[in-house]
Amino acid sequence: MVRMQVSAVSGELPSPYRKSQSWLMSSFVVLAVLFSALNFSSLPAGAQSALVLVGSGSSVPAPLYNRWAQEYAKRNSHVQLRYLTIGTSEGIKQISHGVGDFGAGEAKLTDKERKEGSLTELPAVLIGIVPIYNLPDVHQELRLSGEVLAEIFLGDIKTWDSPSIAKLNPGVTLPSLRIQVVNRPPGKGSNYVFSDFLSKVSSKFRTQIGVTASPAWPVGEPAERSADMIERVKGEAGSIGFVESQYAAKGNVSTVAVLNAAGKFVRASADTIAAACHAVEAPQWNSFAASLTNASGADSFPITSFSWVYVRASSNDVARMAALRDLLDWIYSDGQQFPAEEGYSELPQPLRVAVKRKVQDLH
Repeated sequence: MVRMQVSAVSGELPSPYRKSQSWLMSSFVVLAVLFSALNFSSLPAGAQSALVLVGSGSSVPAPLYNRWAQEYAKRNSHVQLRYLTIGTSEGIKQISHGVGDFGAGEAKLTDKERKEGSLTELPAVLIGIVPIYNLPDVHQELRLSGEVLAEIFLGDIKTWDSPSIAKLNPGVTLPSLRIQVVNRPPGKGSNYVFSDFLSKVSSKFRTQIGVTASPAWPVGEPAERSADMIERVKGEAGSIGFVESQYAAKGNVSTVAVLNAAGKFVRASADTIAAACHAVEAPQWNSFAASLTNASGADSFPITSFSWVYVRASSNDVARMAALRDLLDWIYSDGQQFPAEEGYSELPQPLRVAVKRKVQDLH
């Protein structure tokens, strides 16, 4: 691997790669994008020997990884972090093929991926996927159940004044406006989390779509990145989509209160996302690959998930593995002050302790 310094800047791929159908790109293309993004001429003379840890994957945690890159560089100038947003599925594929040092995303690894790639997933942060919408003349809280969301994204509920929506929102004057569905293209972690929730609450959705990062959406137009989802929904009256909660908060877009397993309508927040994790993980705190959607408990936000870091269990490069262990150890200790600052929900302390022990098993 190349040793060099890299500035902690946004990990978005250049637009030609983003907008093309090259998400199934080869390892060589990924590395070419990385190297071409670096400005070698601006490097200090003594900095080019720094070791660069490269991660790639979902756009959902990208702001946090970029913040971690900035803060970790202050602690250790000899190891730098670069994160590329190429989608959860592609991130898993790259680390499986030995490209980069870690992947990141919101889809659980399959048994095949764990075995063939010698991979394991470690919870990095808690996230909530929130339905977002644009109804300019509706100023009250909008409430939706998982079943109704499933019907909307299957294309069976077509207008906002549908009786199914009106029943959940008494006293709200809903417009006779066609629902414009915005979804995500194949390979996205937010697809996986959203479809996991809808499959648990709707047998129809489970049969027709199932749990997958690449749903065959029957209706709607795709938004490539999380930021694109915000722009699309905000730009079209009557639209509905889904995105990670911190993107929704920073984008100032309306969010839905979702019916949880306890029969309460709950909005995503640091507390309600953490409540879902506690409901599933406590008291053992060792189910690192657990699904957190539709968790029990009155305060649990029902579309909660881990965002995972995918790592190889072993490596022949002793120096790189030692650097990766040090980075992860920092992420699960001092680095946990930054998720909240970036709008995410940090891992509960007992879970962080358990994950740190797992990190020491990497070799």
